[in-house]
Amino acid sequence: MPLPAEIAFLAGRVPPATLNRAAILARHLGTDAATVLLNEGWIAEDAFYRALAYRLDTEFLDHAIPLGDGLRHRQAVAAGAAPLARGNIRKLVAAPRGYAVARLIEAAERLEGPPAITSPTRLREAIFAQCGRAIAEEAADGLARHRPEWSCRPGPQTVDLTLAGLVLALVVLLTRLPTLTSLVLLALIQAAMLALLTVRLAAVGIATTEAPESAPDALLPDAALPTYTVLVALFREAAVVPRLVRALGRIDYPAAKLDIKFLLEAEDAETLAAFRAVPLPARFEVVVVPDGQPRTKPRALNAALPLARGAHLVVYDAEDVIEPDQLRRAATLFAQAPASTACLQGHLVIDNQGDGLLPRLFAIEYAALFEVLGPALAAWRVPTPLGGTSTHFRTRVLRALHGWDSWNVTEDADLGLRLALAGYHVGDLPSATYEEAPKHLKAWLRQRTRWMKGFLQTSFTHGRDPVAAWRRLGPVESLCALALLPGTVVSALFYPFMMGPGLVELVLGAPGPDAGLLAHATHAGAWTVFLGGLMAILIPGFVGCHRRGWRDLMLLVPLLPLYFVLVSLAAWLAVIELARHPHRWNKTEHGLSRSSRTGALGRRRAADATAACSAPRPSPAPAG
Repeated sequence: MPLPAEIAFLAGRVPPATLNRAAILARHLGTDAATVLLNEGWIAEDAFYRALAYRLDTEFLDHAIPLGDGLRHRQAVAAGAAPLARGNIRKLVAAPRGYAVARLIEAAERLEGPPAITSPTRLREAIFAQCGRAIAEEAADGLARHRPEWSCRPGPQTVDLTLAGLVLALVVLLTRLPTLTSLVLLALIQAAMLALLTVRLAAVGIATTEAPESAPDALLPDAALPTYTVLVALFREAAVVPRLVRALGRIDYPAAKLDIKFLLEAEDAETLAAFRAVPLPARFEVVVVPDGQPRTKPRALNAALPLARGAHLVVYDAEDVIEPDQLRRAATLFAQAPASTACLQGHLVIDNQGDGLLPRLFAIEYAALFEVLGPALAAWRVPTPLGGTSTHFRTRVLRALHGWDSWNVTEDADLGLRLALAGYHVGDLPSATYEEAPKHLKAWLRQRTRWMKGFLQTSFTHGRDPVAAWRRLGPVESLCALALLPGTVVSALFYPFMMGPGLVELVLGAPGPDAGLLAHATHAGAWTVFLGGLMAILIPGFVGCHRRGWRDLMLLVPLLPLYFVLVSLAAWLAVIELARHPHRWNKTEHGLSRSSRTGALGRRRAADATAACSAPRPSPAPAG
């Protein structure tokens, strides 16, 4: 059988066995043989495109590529071609992918002169060099230009925060005064907290999503799988590069249908050097994001979104280690779900539990969130604050929503609400992603303060026009959004003031018989909030540990009420930071774990990462 046109020109340069294997695998996957060759690592990218240039009798540009003025970077990236500057022999430079290689070879015979050829990596670098400022501006402020009502800029002004702070202080003061107004206000706050507690307690009764079975006939076969883009934003993360590459190299997904991009900041030379020490096949791409502000994860993701080639896209953090079949399971669930399910949230699991008490309590909290609350929110089809990592999207929807808000420090929670406002839902993906939790209180507080600040940013952003948000979401969905975003922060702020009185009432007993009906009602409310709060904290913790099989951690669940005092401290710090540094991103350092419950976070040498990329798919005879 003749070789496909997109690789036939490599005859004599690549061993016949390798070409035949690529052709056979391409037919099995329902894709092109050129992508198979490159993504499997059976030929180097430069070697492939040099050979293509030779076949077309044109130049291969392996130096700085002078592109023409007025270049539109999005169109050039999509087309895989760009105009060259005046004075060049060729008018265009092209870096065709897949079947476009065969089409270019066929068309070259009819053209006066074929374009110059370069590799996709070199073309993308040239486009980013030429249009860096425009790319950086679009990544930072594209959402504000297209949908200003969804952008957190401008955020609340100093006068707004001062007024909110005064109101909050007044509320706290009033609830402590022995007046009728104070008792009524306290009763209302207790009712609001009970509503939030009810959501957590009701979630316990919802079973987790049934995942597609592991049997091969239950998951999508290779030929039916779509191309999947994986985005990982890193900043000063050189220590985790070998583990990250090893984890992504073991994904149970056809290499020809993977589009993995590591996103680095321009000043991060150390992490870039770590990647250059690991030879990567063409399915891995290191993208240096043009310099700009804010230097945040969502800005890097926005810069890479136009480069995504997959029908689906997932975001991971640098320290993540995922279950190998997660992408296949997500693709299967997307195929089964209605088009309105635009996102799937994987289950995040803290794996460095042996690093101390704080990571253990963090692990229990995450078990309650991702094994109990998350599946319930998905089943109820209500707004879901996303987890920031292991979030799988339909790429077209993500582009329609203009990506992430670069200035929101919890871009994930904001995007979850924007999905709901646009009429989409978040589904549950019961597949684990193992993460590393901060083991020191200072690092934990910085991370949690950022999360609480981001919840406040999101609440202010989408609370500018509450009537419009209510109409878009509907009554039930609006109440859930209120409970999960501003409600989370407010409940954390009031946590000591609500749980403390309950404990005092428990110790001192009921008010006297002449205290009045309202006093007795608030006394009962304090008891209810105290006991309900305990149940809402403890029961999801116990259930989450049970679902993960962590019987040993169940012994620590009773410590969660003390742990949530730290959450309250972080909420108060978030209020202060929102006023002083609204868009500052408190980065969490990774690669510091000393333990790993599952072994997923175990450290290995960089050489092992290289082996992980190639071991599952050995090359018969790599060329180039």
